[in-house]
Amino acid sequence: MNRAELADFLRRGRARLGPADVGLAPGTRRRTPGLRREEVASLAGMSADYYTRLEQCRGPRPSRQMLVALARALRLTDDEGDHLFHLVGEEPPRRETASAHVRPGLLLVLDRLYDSPAQVVTDCGTVLAQNAPAKALVGDALARPPRERNLTRRFFLDPTARALFPAEDLPAHARDHVANLRAVAAAHPEDPEPAALVAELRSASEEFARLWDEHEVSRRRPAKKRFLHPVVGLLELDCEVLLSHERRQHLIIHTARPGTESHERLQLLRVVGLQDMTPRNPAGRT
Repeated sequence: MNRAELADFLRRGRARLGPADVGLAPGTRRRTPGLRREEVASLAGMSADYYTRLEQCRGPRPSRQMLVALARALRLTDDEGDHLFHLVGEEPPRRETASAHVRPGLLLVLDRLYDSPAQVVTDCGTVLAQNAPAKALVGDALARPPRERNLTRRFFLDPTARALFPAEDLPAHARDHVANLRAVAAAHPEDPEPAALVAELRSASEEFARLWDEHEVSRRRPAKKRFLHPVVGLLELDCEVLLSHERRQHLIIHTARPGTESHERLQLLRVVGLQDMTPRNPAGRT
């Protein structure tokens, strides 16, 4: 681990970004250009003290998950992200897998979508980045452990994930998840992630195993979706799916048509933010 080079690389990466580049308000006057240390730490999901120690050449070796988070927070390109891994003495992520580096241009688009829930998801279903409205709508995926950030895995193994949707919509969601995963697994047989996910879910979920045996195939595509939010209620949203050039990362955007009740509720959701995201049962108990 080259602490001096790592510290310099982090400082320079932080200095070249402004608040607008990452979707933050300018705030008070800044004495030096670039983001503050606490802002980078917040974007990466780490403590400000830990990040500060990295810049001061005295922090412990970051984990691979932390390196991915730092690359995302600093809007690094794939080459810059690989360099970050090398400075810590780690091999960069394998290129035949879906990259965990979200392209800076894609993150820039995500940051500009301040009024529509949007998130970047791998073709295998792992959430890589979210804007604030998406966190308010479906919860903060990046606050969960890495294994629990996959939408397909959570849908079949975590009952709370299903509380986001009306009960009558769940069968269609289940089929869509399975059909997409089958398409991804077949298209990228060299990638161990979809194969491992299929093996885990076939073993842990009878529903998944049954649907998998039906051999339906379908990629993620634009659709209408209904969400049950615990505060603002039912939202009927248009789901648009934009692909990265290598088709392994999706920018998923949810919008509501102006003048509809769902549009009004989506505006309310911007005000509500991340308050009270815990689903409640009919008796009112958590």
